[in-house]
Amino acid sequence: MRGRWRKKIRCQPRHLRLLRAANKPSRVWENTLEIEEGTPLRKYALLGMLLLLGCTGTFGQSVDKEPKEIAVVELGASAGWDIRSGGSNLAPTAAVEVTPIEKWLELEAGVTPIFSRHSTEWDVDLLFKKPWTLSKKVEFMAGVGPEWIHVRQGGVTTNSAAGEAVLDFMFWPSKKRRFGWYLEPGYEYGFGPAHERSAGLSGGLLIAIR
Repeated sequence: MRGRWRKKIRCQPRHLRLLRAANKPSRVWENTLEIEEGTPLRKYALLGMLLLLGCTGTFGQSVDKEPKEIAVVELGASAGWDIRSGGSNLAPTAAVEVTPIEKWLELEAGVTPIFSRHSTEWDVDLLFKKPWTLSKKVEFMAGVGPEWIHVRQGGVTTNSAAGEAVLDFMFWPSKKRRFGWYLEPGYEYGFGPAHERSAGLSGGLLIAIR
């Protein structure tokens, strides 16, 4: 009896060591939980939201397309032929185009000065155009509008009104659509006493302003 009792007493410290070693992971887990419970969760939640918003903003910026142009400037030359008299002229032309209603309406205001030996003519027009997108690089527009004609010839100045109809083809070689070129055939009918009629063709450079 005494030997067995002594053996149990001697083995008891070893069992206690094993029990303490087994209890260590559970105590570590309990301490971890106590630390997490004592941590201010609002700060972590706010930090997570800020990181999420930052990642979302960065992703959105990378996905965004090129900004839409505010206006398009047209710089080129215009050739005109008088249907009745057969006369012709060649002149520089410039215009600015804006889009009040996307895919439905575009406004173009342009000016064409015509200089000759005995006269000077200024043609100013305002066109209302309906656009169609044929592809990523080609646009087509059909437009009509009024035109004001100011002529000075032999010291005499005359002003008259006319109506104009055009077909506008716009080509954008680059995906960024910063520069392109256009081709615009047109027809003009004068409301003055002579009722002049003429056909024209203009073309040149497109510059997108963003």
